[in-house]
Amino acid sequence: MRFAKPGTVPKNNKREGIPPMTASTPMLVTFVVYIAAMVLIGLIAYLRTKNLSDYILGGRSLGSFVTALSAGASDMSGWLLMGLPGAIFVAGLSESWIAIGLIAGAYLNWLFVAGRLRVQTEHNGNALTLPDYFTNRFEDNSRLLRIFSALVILVFFTIYCASGVVAGARLFESTFGMSYGTALWAGAAATIAYTFIGGFLAVSWTDTVQATLMIFALILTPIVVMIATGGVEPTFIAIEMQDATNFDMLKGATFVGVISLLAWGLGYFGQPHILARFMAADSVKSIPAARRISMTWMILTLAGAVAVGFFGIAYFAAHPEVAGPVAENPERVFIELAKLLFNPWIAGILLSAILAAVMSTLSCQLLVCSSALTEDFYKAFLRKGASQTELVWVGRAMVLLVALIAIALAANPENRVLGLVSYAWAGFGAAFGPVVILSLVWKGMTRNGALAGMLVGAATVIVWKNWIGLGLYEIIPGFILATLAIVIFSRIGKAPSQSMLNRFDQAESEYKSV
Repeated sequence: MRFAKPGTVPKNNKREGIPPMTASTPMLVTFVVYIAAMVLIGLIAYLRTKNLSDYILGGRSLGSFVTALSAGASDMSGWLLMGLPGAIFVAGLSESWIAIGLIAGAYLNWLFVAGRLRVQTEHNGNALTLPDYFTNRFEDNSRLLRIFSALVILVFFTIYCASGVVAGARLFESTFGMSYGTALWAGAAATIAYTFIGGFLAVSWTDTVQATLMIFALILTPIVVMIATGGVEPTFIAIEMQDATNFDMLKGATFVGVISLLAWGLGYFGQPHILARFMAADSVKSIPAARRISMTWMILTLAGAVAVGFFGIAYFAAHPEVAGPVAENPERVFIELAKLLFNPWIAGILLSAILAAVMSTLSCQLLVCSSALTEDFYKAFLRKGASQTELVWVGRAMVLLVALIAIALAANPENRVLGLVSYAWAGFGAAFGPVVILSLVWKGMTRNGALAGMLVGAATVIVWKNWIGLGLYEIIPGFILATLAIVIFSRIGKAPSQSMLNRFDQAESEYKSV
């Protein structure tokens, strides 16, 4: 069972012989208005950004609504509107296991990690980044934890950012018939601009708008497709006539294949850009409401994406004369349905949702990289006494630096480096996930345990992917072995200090008192 993985780059439509979409005036206008609105939000956020905490975490001021939608939007890339509907269109409901796994993982992450992480980061040196939290939580004077975790973030996220830049470029390329080089800069410029200017607040506020746009697109489109196909019953009959196995959840599936798809949910526990949203909440009291909003949004958008691909089978079976582009590249199913079934102005808004999905993920990844460079390298090693204004401007410079590296990597979309994206979700999940979970629930965990867990998790993902495989997604062995390494090395080494235990107990009692 094959699946287009989150974070992977949509196929280059031009290179596959697909004619470019026409750049109608309504579409151009809606894109320009949307991008201008995002940059304006960036300028407003700029006025609210006074220090590094504001730039990296929004001064921990996010309410439950913004926390929820920002976490959702930063998680779901262009994969939600292109990869997932495309996979469903080709193979039917058997490709929806990954959506089920992601929903379960996200819920457990909100339930067990979000509130505790918000409290623990505050009690451990008011940590602004994951490396900062690990260093303070385990009193790591050697700074090995900080260096290793920051390097993992930088390597994986720079590649991730390059993937986002490619996805944005291909959208502009196919929508407006631009050359790939021009589309590269057009797609990335706006995201870089508002992230550079406004930092975390800009990213979170734009995420909220982008999440709203995505859910609007993914609820409206399947309803209109179903109406265009004749209603509920004719749609399902048409899908069945096309291929009765479209309804079979286990078509072509193996036990290992299903487990691997469900295991994508484990990745949530270690994704720095999602965990940063929990750290930025205004208080732990906002978390339960944020969880309800975020999970509702996630279930509706994933269900909408599955429905777009599924109902698309019926629509294009009934209208084979317009099915050419989708037959060439199934990932275009949402784009083509939006063009065919909606007024050009509405189509422009719906296609802006793809741009929103790409931008929301890219912006928060740029910011996490900037945070790692500024807080965990520049401030920690180079300029301990740097002023807040200096640090904010260094943060902005780092956004620019990472963005330029990402654009350079993306200049050749066939670049093998981009293939490493498939590692990133598993890499973060296995390297950071067990460390984050156990650091929040087990006070007996030590620095050596955390370091061992990170190293074993990251190494297992690489080794398993390249040399073992067995059809099993590498996050599963990575997660299991990292957890074992943490427990073993925490037990055999020096016990946690009294101050570590006291801070843990204080944070835990604050969490439970809410």
